[in-house]
This record gives sequence, structure tokens and C-alpha cells, in this order.
Amino acid sequence: MYPSSSGCSQALENALHKKEKIMKTPHYKRLASLVAVATLTFAAGCHKKSVPPPPPPPPPEATAPAPTASITVTPSSINPGGGSVLAWRTTDATEISIDGIGTVNAYGTQNVSPSESTTYHLVARGPGGSKDATARLTVAAAAAPAPTGETMDEQVFEQNVKPAFFDYDTYDIRPDAQAVLAQDAGFLAAHPTLKVVIGGYCDDRGSAEYNLALGENRANAAKQALVNGGVSPDRIRTVSYGKEKQFCTQADEACWQQNRRAGFSLDQ
Repeated sequence: MYPSSSGCSQALENALHKKEKIMKTPHYKRLASLVAVATLTFAAGCHKKSVPPPPPPPPPEATAPAPTASITVTPSSINPGGGSVLAWRTTDATEISIDGIGTVNAYGTQNVSPSESTTYHLVARGPGGSKDATARLTVAAAAAPAPTGETMDEQVFEQNVKPAFFDYDTYDIRPDAQAVLAQDAGFLAAHPTLKVVIGGYCDDRGSAEYNLALGENRANAAKQALVNGGVSPDRIRTVSYGKEKQFCTQADEACWQQNRRAGFSLDQ
């Protein structure tokens, strides 16, 4: 370490002062030489420049993040002619494409309705590399043609498909109604081309709006019983008549009971 500039000045001043004192001593010549050497040494130290520290190393070069990619199709299985929704999402990508669709945004959705099973392949590329993802949409085989409808006489139908009756202000299936609906389901299963309408009926007590809702619930309860018995739901249509259509108009329990029903008719 060399002294600072202020320290050097002080040292030189001290050296000169010592020189003046030495010049007055008997050993002046020998001491004068030593003082001269010391003075030159201090002077050389004072005039030497300090070496600056080396510059810091450059920061490491940033690495671009790798892209991410995902793709889904909902539902993943459809019937011919049906549709599905393709959804995808990517990050840190500058080029995104889906086979069969083309270039797309970083995220989005699209309705698709292919005629055959298809695998959608998503590729996302960016400064950090590339990433791909796939989603499979299965298209079911075409269904066989539906059999031609069966012609049935209304009277024969009514003899074999009986109404189900309900208690007051409820749409719960009673045990006796369960037995009737099981027989109805058996007959309809034996005639798979028949389609039926289930009407929900109520007695005339209560408001029209309330009874329309109650009649709908009764029709739906009967429909569910038939479905549980093996009848396809697409063969059944429901309608609520509420208290608009009465089978009996007397104000007694026997008459009211006749009006609380789920009735069946052929859907022509």
C-alpha cells in the first residue's frame, strides 16, 4: 500500500525538515545520502497511480422459457352428425397450429363436427422450444335404420297400457301404481316402435298454475318408472293438463281420485 496524497505531502515535509537538521550534524554527508534515498522512495510512492479494479463479469444471458400446451375435446365421443367443443391453451409460444384447423391463437375454443373419429394435434413453438398435445374425438358407428312404426288400434293400446293413480297433492308412485307401470313397461318393451304420450292430471282443487306444475311432476314420475322398466326415453313425451281435463266432475274423494292420474295415449 502506498500513502495517500495528503500522507505523501506530510512525509515529504517531514523528510525535508529532517534534512535541515542533519545538515547541522557532524555526519552530514553520510546521513544526507540516506535521507536523499528515503526522500526519493517516498516521492516515487506518492507519484505511482493505483490500479483500478477489473470490471464485473457480464450477467448471464437469459434463457427463454419452454412453451406449454394443452388441448381437450368435450364430449370426447359423439354420434354421427353430433358436435363437440375443442378447447386449447398455450404459454410462451409464438406459433400455434392445430392439424386440420390451421394457425390459432394462444388459447381459444372451436365447435367441431367431424364425420369420423379424429385426433386433434396441437403444436406450439416459441424461442424456448416446442410443445405438442393431442385430443381424440370418437365418432360412433352409424346406427342401423329404425324399424318402421307399428300400427296399433287405440282400443288395444288402452286395454294393455293402464293409467297410474296418485294420492292427493303428491306425485309419489304408490305401490299399486308401481305394479301397473311395470305391466305398462312390459307391453311397450314388446312393441318397440310404439311411442306414447303421458298426460299428468289433477283434481280441481287448488290454483291452475299449481296443478299444471303438479301434473307435470306426475307425468315425469310415470315416465321415469317406464324408463326404469326398460322403455327408451326417446319413445316417451310428457304433457301436463293440470285440472283442465276432468274425468269426473263430482266433489267427492272417489271422483277426485279418478282425476289424479298419469294417463297414456299413442303418440301418432
